[in-house]
Amino acid sequence: MSESRKLHFVTMLGSLRKGSLNAAIARALPALAPAGVSIAGLGSVGEFPHYDADVQAGGFPAPVVAMAEQIRAADGVIIVTPEYNYSVPGALKNAIDWLSRLTPQPFAGKAVAIQTASPGLLGGARAQYHLRQSLVFLDAHVLNKPEVMVGQAATKVHADTLELSDPATREFISTQLKALAALAAKVG
Repeated sequence: MSESRKLHFVTMLGSLRKGSLNAAIARALPALAPAGVSIAGLGSVGEFPHYDADVQAGGFPAPVVAMAEQIRAADGVIIVTPEYNYSVPGALKNAIDWLSRLTPQPFAGKAVAIQTASPGLLGGARAQYHLRQSLVFLDAHVLNKPEVMVGQAATKVHADTLELSDPATREFISTQLKALAALAAKVG
């Protein structure tokens, strides 16, 4: 990445829970970003109403429009999400469904990284694969490697402070952010 080009990424969080392990990871991202990259969180996907074409016919809800504008203005998106029932959480899928109806499509041509975390061993792997399917439809440039799937995440997040405390996980996520910056510079 050129020293003169600064990149800005936004984080889309798939969890609504206050004590979310995935939220802990999302909060850690700005400190793990490579030089020349800033990272900011998007609004909550929980602010979106359930997708309904009748609601859409009356106009897009303000939270949908605001998030779409932030995604369009960013150089890349980092989606951090848990896995629910071997798939993507409903609130995140609902947000993607709303965003998919906008023109121009906010994710089209955008560099996207996916990060999942779960208390289980697989770290949300199945959610990643389902999410990738939706992002293909949206014409996003999804980063293939390295994949970040944080298994046994409760042992890597400090129970009291809810901070990502595991040095190896922090380093691995930092590596992915460098790869996302390279992809964003290439496709942007």
